[in-house]
Amino acid sequence: MAKNFIQTGNVLSVVAPADVVSGALVKVGVLCGVAQTNALAGATVDIDLEGVYDLAKTSAQAWTQGQAIYMVPGTLLCTNAATAGNLFIGAAAEAAVNPSSTGKVRLNGSAPTAVA
Repeated sequence: MAKNFIQTGNVLSVVAPADVVSGALVKVGVLCGVAQTNALAGATVDIDLEGVYDLAKTSAQAWTQGQAIYMVPGTLLCTNAATAGNLFIGAAAEAAVNPSSTGKVRLNGSAPTAVA
């Protein structure tokens, strides 16, 4: 292992931008992950940047497996719409029907270069 290695980066400790509950999406800059625990705004919370999670989605959408998935910053809902301002977070792990309140998302574990 390189002498300057810090960690694998699958989980990062971040400052919660708002009150969060375990299992909710947390956005910090262009990082987006799933909170491991509840945290109050301003407290440190560990977020998972990789893995497959059942996440809240825009209900009136059908997803296909492997489709690019984005997070809407204002609502923290997942969507398949590549609209300006939405943050790419991964891919649909399974198809999701319209309507449905959640979808399985495989987080990509990397930050985009900028918000679209």
